[in-house]
Amino acid sequence: MPFTPFHWGPALLIGLLLFPIFYVPALLISSVIPDVEPLYVVTFRPSPPLPLHGFFHSYLGASILGVLAAVVLYPLRGVSSRIMRAFGLPQKSSFKTILLTSLFGVYSHVFLDSFLYGEMKPFYPLGANPFFGLVSQGAVYMFCGVSFLPGFILYIYRLVVRSGRRKTGSSK
Repeated sequence: MPFTPFHWGPALLIGLLLFPIFYVPALLISSVIPDVEPLYVVTFRPSPPLPLHGFFHSYLGASILGVLAAVVLYPLRGVSSRIMRAFGLPQKSSFKTILLTSLFGVYSHVFLDSFLYGEMKPFYPLGANPFFGLVSQGAVYMFCGVSFLPGFILYIYRLVVRSGRRKTGSSK
């Protein structure tokens, strides 16, 4: 996706809908990590030329990225938990939760991009992209952009509900 933050719309919505299951920081980070690959290709222009959406835009490559993200994010969970608390979303995590969330994030990235880029091989080493062209680019961008709004509304709702619980003395 040329504008990587578009992936944050679905990640925010899904992360907040499944808040007890997914670790939101891991989902937000892992949903954009695969775009390090096109950034590398555009920035360094390697020779021989590499495809913008190559190995790490396959489920196999994304699996490696997801595991690496979890290994890096797990020791940083204290920092990310403090940041989440500052945003009114305190959350505990385990390595298993961070790993599953990271895998979901990178897989969702590959899935969404599969509709957009013909050079992708999501099921590498198989050479085809069965998803390319099934849905218009505009529909994918619209979904990603529009999903941010209900995600943001859900975030505000969680803040209001949490604030109400603190005032009444109850907690979840």
